[in-house]
Amino acid sequence: MPNTGIQLVEATDLRQLRQFVDFPHRLYRGNPYWVPALRGDELNTLRRDRNPAFEFCEARYWLALRGGQVVGRISGILNQRHIEKWGQRYMRFGWIDFIDDEAVCQGLVGAVEAWAREKGMQAVHGPLGFTDLDREGMLVEGYDEPATLATIYNHPYYPHHLEKDGYIKDIDWVEYEMPVPGENEKIARLADTVMRRNRLHLLEVTHKRQMLKYADALFELLQEAYSHLYGFTPLSRRQVDAYIRQYFGFISPEFVPVVMDEDDKMVAFGITLPSLSSALQQARGRLLPFGCLHLLHALKHNDRADLYLVAIREDFQGLGVNAILIQRMIEVFNRMGIRTVESNPELENNIRVQAQWKHFERRQHKRRRCFIKYLD
Repeated sequence: MPNTGIQLVEATDLRQLRQFVDFPHRLYRGNPYWVPALRGDELNTLRRDRNPAFEFCEARYWLALRGGQVVGRISGILNQRHIEKWGQRYMRFGWIDFIDDEAVCQGLVGAVEAWAREKGMQAVHGPLGFTDLDREGMLVEGYDEPATLATIYNHPYYPHHLEKDGYIKDIDWVEYEMPVPGENEKIARLADTVMRRNRLHLLEVTHKRQMLKYADALFELLQEAYSHLYGFTPLSRRQVDAYIRQYFGFISPEFVPVVMDEDDKMVAFGITLPSLSSALQQARGRLLPFGCLHLLHALKHNDRADLYLVAIREDFQGLGVNAILIQRMIEVFNRMGIRTVESNPELENNIRVQAQWKHFERRQHKRRRCFIKYLD
């Protein structure tokens, strides 16, 4: 690259990976909107010996240095299952952060592009992770809105520098903030009618250990319902097991409504959580020594919640089953004192998902983008 005083170093050992994970903590120090991921989870995701996605993925990580200080980072990910499923020879970039310097951005994405050309790829797109359950999408609207556990926050200059480097929009996700309504008679009646007409019932469990019994069915339904969505790739058995270990410790059964049919087969589910944004900021991405206390407090004492995943079995889509999930969520949120809900990202062309909010007051407050650059 031109003599800009920037040195690109590939992060290949644990010390460098820790630098890679730590950089945004320095870049966003004091920013009230940035929400860190848990550092341990980030390291486990990036490590070849910890992340089952490396069964079918290759990844490389670069740090940009100036004067010995880290000024940027990026990952390149080659997901073979994406190529097989979608027939697109695309390389992903992710974990991109950099100071407000065009040369730093250009050097970082240039490293990924060079590797993509070596591998015979036709394009580079992102930000994306190894799977659809990793953080994805660069913020292009809503810079003065707090992020969530599930989403990326970035400075407004990020997309501008990417566009200067030839990246264009591939697809957007939109996000909504909604006040929790009180009792909604219309939704309640519809939920009751749909349950009686289709002989459905809500799963009643009271403990996380009971939820584990249904974890496999939940991921099976998730993969079926999400298989057509942008960038989705099938999860392996080891990945499912890893996600169960990673996330089911946080899940409280009352925040996960599950609809079953008359044969006790799973029809639909919704995964929600009290917001962990403020707790993660206080914990600075660390569980120890006191981070876990902030998280536990947020799970029990909160007036905000996040919606994470909703899935409905194909043979029950379009029958109003989502009303059952929404009605249960309203009941739980009101009982627990939740006043505001974040939808988290929804693909802008996923009309079915966005239609379920049509009866609610809502504010579309964020937009994030997957960029793409076609290689010569």
